[in-house]
Parts: sequence; C-alpha cells; structure tokens
Amino acid sequence: MRIGVLAVQGAFAEHMATLDAIGVEGAEVRLPTDLEGLSGLILPGGESTAQRRLIHRWGLRQPILDLAASGAPIFGTCAGMILLSTAIVDGDEPVLPLLDVDVRRNAFGRQLDSFEADIAVPMLGDRPVHAVFIRAPVVESTGPNVDVLARLDDGRVVAVRERNVIATAFHPELAGETRFHRLVATMAAEHDDPGEGSGRRHHPTRRTGQAR
Repeated sequence: MRIGVLAVQGAFAEHMATLDAIGVEGAEVRLPTDLEGLSGLILPGGESTAQRRLIHRWGLRQPILDLAASGAPIFGTCAGMILLSTAIVDGDEPVLPLLDVDVRRNAFGRQLDSFEADIAVPMLGDRPVHAVFIRAPVVESTGPNVDVLARLDDGRVVAVRERNVIATAFHPELAGETRFHRLVATMAAEHDDPGEGSGRRHHPTRRTGQAR
C-alpha cells in the first residue's frame, strides 16, 4: 500500500513524515504518472491558488478525480479542503469538487491570526485532536451526505467527511497528530481489499443549506 501526497506546493513534507511515522509508504505526486498504483492521496496545506494552477498545468485534475471515483481515500488539509469543495464562497471555481460543502477561505484572518486549539473529533476517540489553524478556511454549509466530524466551540465546522473524502480546516500533521493519517491508511487498506466492499464510487449531490 502506498499513499500519495500532492507535492506541487505547500506543506507536503510534513505529511510524508507523518506517513513514515505510522509505517505507511508515502509517494510524492507531481505528475499524473505518480498517481499510478496509489491506494489514497493527501492534499496538503499551502496556497490554494498556486496549487490550483499547478494541478491544471501538470494535468493532475482528472487523474485525481479518477482516483477518488475508484473509492480510494482522499484527505485534504487547509488548502486541500478548499481544493476539494464544490463551492468556494469568496471567489474561485471549484478544482476537485468531491466534497459537497461551501467553504470560505481565510475565515480566521491572516497569518498573524493563526492559532492552535484542542477539538473533539468523536470518530477518532475520546482524546481531543490538537489542531493548528493557519489562514484556515471554514465550512459554511454542507450537503445531505456530508458528515460533520468536528466543530470549534463557537459551532464553526472545521472537519468533514463524505464517503471516501475527508477534509480538515486545520493541520494535524503540524501538531504531531497521526489519527487522521491512520484513518486514511485504514480506508486505503479497505480500498485495496475487494472483500471489504471498497469499490464504492463517489457521487456528490449538490444542495443548499447551512452546515449541520
């Protein structure tokens, strides 16, 4: 099993290190051929606009969509959440519209407004997740098939899942947090094993409404 990390821009090295820490082989992805044979893909934080341009420039968009459609897990952090959303409230067109959510970029302010917080993510256990927020987005609304995984104390949604696609507004990899990566690895192993019923395909359904 190998899990790829989009390595065109941003904090991909930290994700590679986290995969290594949990004993999973990682692979840096820069070209469509790098996606061959992968069991999952991580989209790191960084500059979503720069990543958008490079995804299109190197012809990565459709191969990533095809990987997601196969049922392989896709995990986006911060900018990765923006790339995966079906609607970006403050501007750009969707890039990889795999998550039926509306997101707002830089919802917490500029770099100087970065912060850390311990947040509850029940599906990962009782121990809170230590999350690092850096120019982070926030989910403003979700579709009917989207599960909200985590909220801040003020109710803002900062982690979501829709079938085989997961996204967080924060950076678990910068806080030494491995549970999201372990979850992705488990999903990838199930995807590789046809006996686990992993061949489900991803079919987003658009909607309107507030984040639940």
